[in-house]
Amino acid sequence: MTGPSVTNPSETNPAGVNPAGANPSSTPPSVADTVDRSCARTRSWICDAVRVIEADANRSADTHLLRYPLPPEWGIDLYLKDESTHPTGSLKHRLARSLFLHAICNGWVVEDTPVIEASSGSTAVSEAYFAKLLGLPFIAVMPRSTSEEKIALIEWHGGTCHFVDEPSAIYDESRRLAASMDGHFMDQFTHAEGATDWRGNNNIAESIFEQMALERYPEPAWIVAGAGTGGTSATLGRYIRYRRYGTRLAVVDPQHSVFFEAWRDGAPHRTSDRGSLIEGIGRPRVEPSFVGQAIDRMIKVDDAASIATIRSAEQVLGRRVGGSTGTNLWGVFGLVAQMRQRGEHGSIVTLLCDGGERYAPTYYNDEWVAAQGLCLEEPLRVLERFHRTGEWA
Repeated sequence: MTGPSVTNPSETNPAGVNPAGANPSSTPPSVADTVDRSCARTRSWICDAVRVIEADANRSADTHLLRYPLPPEWGIDLYLKDESTHPTGSLKHRLARSLFLHAICNGWVVEDTPVIEASSGSTAVSEAYFAKLLGLPFIAVMPRSTSEEKIALIEWHGGTCHFVDEPSAIYDESRRLAASMDGHFMDQFTHAEGATDWRGNNNIAESIFEQMALERYPEPAWIVAGAGTGGTSATLGRYIRYRRYGTRLAVVDPQHSVFFEAWRDGAPHRTSDRGSLIEGIGRPRVEPSFVGQAIDRMIKVDDAASIATIRSAEQVLGRRVGGSTGTNLWGVFGLVAQMRQRGEHGSIVTLLCDGGERYAPTYYNDEWVAAQGLCLEEPLRVLERFHRTGEWA
């Protein structure tokens, strides 16, 4: 006896879709299937987010390595790595890109994740840029005393500013906000040294050595940088050792920052009750990303010296630079004088961290400088003598 014929559903409905009004399968999708589909959507967003960030980098040429004119008879060549040419105008653009890639690839940031950062400066500007690029909400937690110019710049890049009355509260408030919004606290001060691939991948160290390859002294005697998070100095110091270069790393530290004293005294828990006047570098505590063992020398620089140096550099370079560049150059000039005294020839590379336009109301404003109790006359005399004779006080 022949039984009833059985139709293979795939023959009449190849796509496997239930016809309208048909009963669904008696076997519901498993929990594992549901989770897997959710993960697939997340993975798709992550892949596209990484592509967007990498495409942004691919659209940008590498930053320039500029010559700072010193008398040729000194036998010392000085270069500035001009980080002001990044889309957001500062060295922090590199950090923000690395932090976003780090957070995305770790699964901490996915589609629609609010991103929170404790910053009122260039890092917040750069992170706001990348958040906007990815369609993510970005909130910068900052002291209520933050200048209107900085607030406007962060907001122009799509960020929102969240204010606290006590500057030291920015970290706890960032964590609270992230928890309450199911967001991610980027925490630049903790993750800066780990987010950057210090072995290469076109980091700032690899870029410097590649650009120096055809110069008179291709392997610098010194690279000089400041420390804010500590991430840049950690990348430079590690890369130098990894590539077995003889280059030494000097880190400059501004007045009221504790990095220098903590490094000198071996006191990693050193703190201060006030922050640095020089934006982007210096901290009232030793941040987790600061790797002192990768540093060969540290140099303390007064605020008046940093500001006097950017005033002097404007005359030499024909452009304004930020305060941290002044701190870098003050440290460089002392090393140049020392090399000359020893009869050494070679090259030194430092960082032009950002342009000076955003500091017109502060470092380039005589009234503001006087209100900080700073006098620039003595450091300007030191700088004039150095450029004339190569001697350093």
